Amino acid sequence: MSSTRKRRVFPFTAVIGQEEMKLALLLNVIDPRIGGVMIMGDRGTGKSTAIRALADLLPGIDVVAGDPYNSSPTDPDLQSSDVRQRIEHGESLATEARQVPMVDLPLGATEDRLCGTIDIEKALSEGVRAFEPGLLAKANRGLLYVDEVNLLDDHLVDVLLDSAASGWNTVEREGVSVRHPARFVLIGSGNPEEGELRPQLLDRFGMSVEVRTVRDPDLRVQVVDQRTAFDSDPDTFATSVQANQDALQKRVIEAQQRLEQVSIDNDLRLRISAVCGELDVDGLRGDIVTNRAARALAAFAGRTEVTEEDVARVISCSLRHRLRKDPLEQIDSGDRVVKIFCKVFERSENSDQADFELTTQAG
Repeated sequence: MSSTRKRRVFPFTAVIGQEEMKLALLLNVIDPRIGGVMIMGDRGTGKSTAIRALADLLPGIDVVAGDPYNSSPTDPDLQSSDVRQRIEHGESLATEARQVPMVDLPLGATEDRLCGTIDIEKALSEGVRAFEPGLLAKANRGLLYVDEVNLLDDHLVDVLLDSAASGWNTVEREGVSVRHPARFVLIGSGNPEEGELRPQLLDRFGMSVEVRTVRDPDLRVQVVDQRTAFDSDPDTFATSVQANQDALQKRVIEAQQRLEQVSIDNDLRLRISAVCGELDVDGLRGDIVTNRAARALAAFAGRTEVTEEDVARVISCSLRHRLRKDPLEQIDSGDRVVKIFCKVFERSENSDQADFELTTQAG
C-alpha cells in the first residue's frame, strides 16, 4: 500500500481509544454480511475520522474500467447488467485498480440522489432513456456512511437498509427499470440527544456500538498532540505509522481469506439462540449477526474455530440495540445482555467485565 495518497486521511491505527468502534468496523469489513454498524455517542469523539481512515486502510479492488458501479471482473453478483451482457458476448473487459469507495450520504439528500435517476438532458438531446447512477451505485463494494442517521428521513433509511440487506438497488423511473449491485458496509452514526432511531430500523443494523468522550487527561493530550502533528505534516505523520497500517491491512486480508474455514460448534450456536430467546429478541437477525460476528472475530484472531470468549465479546454489540425498551428499567441494555449470557453460559455474574468488551490489540 502506497504511503502517499490522493486524500490526506488520518491513519486508522493512530486513532486513540474507541476500541469497540474500531473492531466492530473491522469485523464488518472482514464479513460485510454482518450488516453494518450503528455508532451512537457524543459529538467530536472521532466517529467520522475512524470511518474515513478505515476506507483508506483497506486494500484496493479490481473493477471493470469505466463502469460506474465498481463492477467486479470475476464475481457475477457484483456486476452490473451491462457488464454481464458484455461478458456473455465474449467481450474482453479492461480492468483497473481503485481504492475502496467511501461514500458520505448528506442529510439533505433526495431519493433520486441516493438511488439514481433518469438523465433528462440525454433523453432530450439524444432521444435515449439514460440512467444516471446515484450514491448507492458509487458505494458498491465499499463503505456508505450516514452521519446523524437518526435525523435522516425514514423513507431514505428504509431504502438504505433494504439495499444493504439485499445487495441490490432497483429503480423504476419514467418507464425505465434498472437493477444494479449495491453491496456495501452501511455505517450510521448519531447522537442520542438528537433523537432515537425507530426500533425496527435500528434492528436492521448488524452491530451497535457506543462511543464516549475520553475523560483521562493524559489520553486527551495525546489525542490533541497526534492531531496537531498530522495537521502540521500529514505525510511525515503517515510515514511514522505506515508499518502499523501495513500490518493491520495484512491481518484483515488474511482474516477475509480465513473466514470460510472458520467453524462454530453446535453447542455454541444453541447457546447463542438461547440467549436471544431469553432476551425476547424479535426475529432471528440477532442470532445470525452474533454467529457471523463471532466467526469474523475468530478469523481476525487467526483461528478457524469460534470460542466461547469470541461470543462473549461480540454478543453485547450484536444484541443490545434489538431489545425492547422498558421505561421503568434502570439497567443498561448492554448489561442486560451480559447478565443473560452469564446465566445461559453458566458463568458468574461477577465475571470480569473485560471479557465482554470488543477490543483489539491490533495496533
